[in-house]
Amino acid sequence: MDRFVNYELLEERMIEDVHAKGYVLRHVKSGARVVVLSNDDDNKVFSIGFRTTPMEDTGVPHILEHSVLCGSKLFPVKDPFIELAKGSLNTFLNAMTYPDKTLYPIASYNDKDFRNLMHIYMDAVFYPNITLHDKSFRQEGWHYELESLDAPLEINGVVYNEMKGAYSSGDEILQAKITQTLFPDNTYGHDSGGDPWTIPELTYEHYLDFYHTYYHPSNCYIYLYGDMDVEERLAWMDREYLSHFDTLDVDSHVQPQTPFARMKDVSVEIPITEEEKENRSAILSYNKVVEDILDSRLYYAFDTLSYVLANAPGAPVKQALLDAGIGQDVYCSYYGEMLQPYMQFVAKNADTEDKTRFVEVIEATLKKVAEEGIDKEALLGSINMAEFKFREADYGQFPKGLMYGLLSYESWIYDETKPFLHLECLDTFRFLRQMVETDYFEQLIRKYLIDNPHGAVVTAVPKKGLADRNEKKLEAELRKKKESFSQKELEQIIADTKELSEYQETEDTKEALASIPVLHRSDLRKEALPFRNEVMETDHIQTILHDYETNGIDYVTFLFDVNDANKEELPYLGLLQNILGYVDTENYSYREFANKSNMITGGIESVYAIYPILDEKNKVDVRFEVRLRALSDKLKPSLQLVQEMMFTSKMTDTKRLKEIISQTKSRMQERLSAAGHLTASTRALSGISSAASYQDMTSGVGYYKAVCAMEQLLESNAGEVVSKLEALIQRIFVKERMMVSYTNTEESFEKALPALKEFLALIPKGEGSVGEVQPKLTKKKEGFIDASQIQYVAKGGNFVQKGYSYSGYLAVLMTILEYDYLWTNVRVMGGAYGCMNTFRRNGDTYFTSYRDPNLAGTIEVYDKIPEYLRNFQATEEEMTKYIVGTFGAMDIPLTASQKGFRSMSAFLQHLTYEEVQKERDEILGTSREDIAAQADLVASVLEEDVLCVVGNENAIKDNSSLFEVVSGLTE
Repeated sequence: MDRFVNYELLEERMIEDVHAKGYVLRHVKSGARVVVLSNDDDNKVFSIGFRTTPMEDTGVPHILEHSVLCGSKLFPVKDPFIELAKGSLNTFLNAMTYPDKTLYPIASYNDKDFRNLMHIYMDAVFYPNITLHDKSFRQEGWHYELESLDAPLEINGVVYNEMKGAYSSGDEILQAKITQTLFPDNTYGHDSGGDPWTIPELTYEHYLDFYHTYYHPSNCYIYLYGDMDVEERLAWMDREYLSHFDTLDVDSHVQPQTPFARMKDVSVEIPITEEEKENRSAILSYNKVVEDILDSRLYYAFDTLSYVLANAPGAPVKQALLDAGIGQDVYCSYYGEMLQPYMQFVAKNADTEDKTRFVEVIEATLKKVAEEGIDKEALLGSINMAEFKFREADYGQFPKGLMYGLLSYESWIYDETKPFLHLECLDTFRFLRQMVETDYFEQLIRKYLIDNPHGAVVTAVPKKGLADRNEKKLEAELRKKKESFSQKELEQIIADTKELSEYQETEDTKEALASIPVLHRSDLRKEALPFRNEVMETDHIQTILHDYETNGIDYVTFLFDVNDANKEELPYLGLLQNILGYVDTENYSYREFANKSNMITGGIESVYAIYPILDEKNKVDVRFEVRLRALSDKLKPSLQLVQEMMFTSKMTDTKRLKEIISQTKSRMQERLSAAGHLTASTRALSGISSAASYQDMTSGVGYYKAVCAMEQLLESNAGEVVSKLEALIQRIFVKERMMVSYTNTEESFEKALPALKEFLALIPKGEGSVGEVQPKLTKKKEGFIDASQIQYVAKGGNFVQKGYSYSGYLAVLMTILEYDYLWTNVRVMGGAYGCMNTFRRNGDTYFTSYRDPNLAGTIEVYDKIPEYLRNFQATEEEMTKYIVGTFGAMDIPLTASQKGFRSMSAFLQHLTYEEVQKERDEILGTSREDIAAQADLVASVLEEDVLCVVGNENAIKDNSSLFEVVSGLTE
């Protein structure tokens, strides 16, 4: 009997590298392609994807990705996505637009929830309400706004504002120009996300035409992963959806770009603020197209080369450029998510005048490497690290089944017979190791990077005031556009503006909401995940064992008490994270150390960590941590490397220190703007919270300013920088300050003890932490200007300092605010791309927006939260939905290393299992009245009136009365 009725089984075999049975199928009637990876992982994954290949920059694939999730035939609510976020146990729920595909993945370990999510996503993509009205198109894409005949004409829309934020970034503008230059004749030459200047050219009619062309089963790729009844799921998809469609011939193939006869040389302007300097602010890039993605050996070989040539410490191209004084941050990227991948070398914070030398140095270095050979240890180390990460399958917050699916799509959509091409990579790693002893990698450099003319040098040229000129240009165009409309047309825009606002404000009917399948409180796990902290001593040093099965990997962290570090020392502790492992040691150059580490360990990192102590108001436990992951049989040599790094690192190479500080500064400049919501929320809280203050001084705005000062000090008095770093190392890396965290089984710990004891015996004695230094806190209301066209708006406070206590009700409130009140007012009606809030156990609370066109209006939304709560209404069914969504956010499956870290964090924060269980009980029993009762707590937070906004110069200056200080973010 055919197991897969109505499907043609094209292939069935074990995919040993990911421990799953693989099936490749095609739905007979509709032509839909299906891949299944079946195994015992209960964190199940489903994804439906479409090959979407635009030939314009209107962002139509991106806008469709947003808007098909705004209601469908069987689920006619305005935003099923948010209803799912409120009331699902999903471990992943999102949608993504790529240059040539659009994906809709979900994951859940709850079978009932998984089925619900599949149903809603299938209905969303095949029967969306976008064909019934244009409101989702206008809300998520773009629309004109006009409040009255006398008001200015404006453009708003979620994707429009998201891409205004993206096109405020020099890196994003550069990447768009690179693909436009490398691929002038195919889909990659166009921005699938949308150019904000072009998005308003998209018509509703073309948007619908694009949908009908590409969103058909004949053009879809369905991925299933995990422990499920595969036959049942396939039969359900056939019965409910796929059998309703006939096969169509959908022309969505990516047409390869014809290779160039010679390199191109182009430039593009990027915005910087008036306070920034145009010199040393350019971005230089050297780009080469690399064959196609369907050669698995090339795919991983170039991933290896990108690290070995320019990303590894001391890598030849990177070092040559730095030694030539070209750029402060040099790196290489391999863009392998396209039919025609490309390799890119970048120098940031460079001078435009250095372009010619930039090209000459790269080409000369590549030729030298090809002729003299690549460092074999560097190659082996890079291959080993890639294999370790693949085998470990620890992708942080992302389910491994999801990551396997994304990897499958990278070959599948180009050749439907090869969905497993990049998943079966262990043989490829073995092949690459063998090739290290040949000239295989050198030949690749010659063929694709030296002799290949299909490339481009693209320079991002900084221009002061460009953002302001673009704003004025847009204002002028909108004035001209308004003048071109007749009064009747203007009145229609006013009516449309009002209609959309009313639509956004109108709540879904009970009948519509009832269509969304929900779980019940009885479906939720009642017991909190326990902590595993077995406290003991090893060589008189407190050691915490976290007994979890790790598949043969030891996770060891050495924690050093630095609570007595003063304000001047904190930035140096922040810098030390970036120095250890990246400078010469007694026995290795920093390049050799990186190679050795990659060959022996799964990674060594230094981290400055802050743990709020929950039973003492506004107190923290501050640690400098050295974290190691290694196969158990390689623990001893791995610890020897840790010892080498901690105690023999040479701080006296001021040239190397300057390189590290310059790179740190450059990357912070980008991160502070790109993650403006985190920058703003941390900075806002830093005036009242010790935890946030430490964070700001070691990774935020305060740290950036300190890095700039250290850079200047290194020029004027390098010895002072060196002596401070050396003094810190001598003071903190001593037994009296030390704790050990070990995650693996108890049996593995017993086997690890001899190596651990041998290592700990080498730790010198010294002085313990002499008390603690409480940071001086001063409330802040700051506006930080960057070259953005949008804002990140944050406001916060601390409810514990106001006499309130943390409860599970606040976890539910966070869900309600994020997916109801803030979502409706900041995102849906305000047009921001995102909004977030948090209530931490130590009392730290913030509300923040992401790529937000508004400023004062968003603050007003925050200030009205207490009023919203006092009038809060919700049925029992709605409260259950919020509770389920809260549990979903809490119960994301954790890897062994994450469980160990969770347990250790609880130990340091004085968080007990009983408190975690109490929180869970409170969440489970939360009522409408419990939420309404939080109004005064939230009001106390907002009364602190700490505020930080990162973003557009004009918007911040126009609202300067809100701030005590206005300054450049990275001046």
